[in-house]
Amino acid sequence: MSVLVYIESPKGHIKKTGYEVATYGAKLAASLGTDAIALIIGYSSEASDLSKYGITKVIHVNSTQDDAFDAQTYSHIIASVAKEQNAKVVILSHSANGKGLTGRLAIKLDAGSVSGANALPDLTNGFGVTKSVYSGKAIVKYNIQTEIKVISVMGNSIQPELNETTANVQQVSITAPTTKLKVVERKTSEGIVPLPEAELVVSAGRGMKGPENWGIIEALAKSLGATTACSRPVADADWRPHHEHVGQTGVAIRPNLYIAAGISGAIQHLAGVNNSKVIVVINKDPEAPFFKAADYGVVGDLFEVVPKLTAAIDKFKNS
Repeated sequence: MSVLVYIESPKGHIKKTGYEVATYGAKLAASLGTDAIALIIGYSSEASDLSKYGITKVIHVNSTQDDAFDAQTYSHIIASVAKEQNAKVVILSHSANGKGLTGRLAIKLDAGSVSGANALPDLTNGFGVTKSVYSGKAIVKYNIQTEIKVISVMGNSIQPELNETTANVQQVSITAPTTKLKVVERKTSEGIVPLPEAELVVSAGRGMKGPENWGIIEALAKSLGATTACSRPVADADWRPHHEHVGQTGVAIRPNLYIAAGISGAIQHLAGVNNSKVIVVINKDPEAPFFKAADYGVVGDLFEVVPKLTAAIDKFKNS
């Protein structure tokens, strides 16, 4: 038996979430007394790096091909490798791609599955996996009783942890069935850390009064090395691109630090950000609902507070 960890490698580079699930899989394998095997599909120059995180074997499938994602093709490949390696647990990132794979793999492998796990399984009495439900207001524990288990792991649930091992990289070629999907166009964000992976996020809402004022938010984000985000009304008004919209109807995030300026804190917005480890709210309305969810709050005009905060961070970094 083994633990198989599917590692996403867009454009040949392993993302932080890839090293997170590598660590998750290695720790789980150690608890089960077995090996953690990583699987990469498509071109990647970093397959051997996984040995630094406790992976004992890397299977690199179709390593010279483009890594254009297709859930039908990828689920076939992952399921084939899982059967060949006698994997009893398959681990994935709870990314856009991972969400499309988890259910497919569960069906192909006749497995029980949990999407969005937020901690390592509890093995003291079965195989217990926890996840947040009701927009983060509660945590539920599932006991997976099937022989094979498929788990997707929420980003930032576990930090990558160095655990040097020796891992052999095995090059494999697998021919997948012809897909029924046709990709017409693919658009990706360049030069920024995607919101689901960001550890630091600076967000703003209608309190900005217009897109022409967004420079102070971008300056703060640049000073922190953070990714920018916005509330739904801002995206709907085309002040900011829709991929920056966080909340129940946008992107759900769980960064280490979330700074919200000029956002009242409607429940739909909170549902997508309340798993952040630290929330800082800046709002001139002391009755803004967001303050109830904040770890730190500043009552004041964001046009005064945000530039001063940026200046203070820059001064601290330069000292």
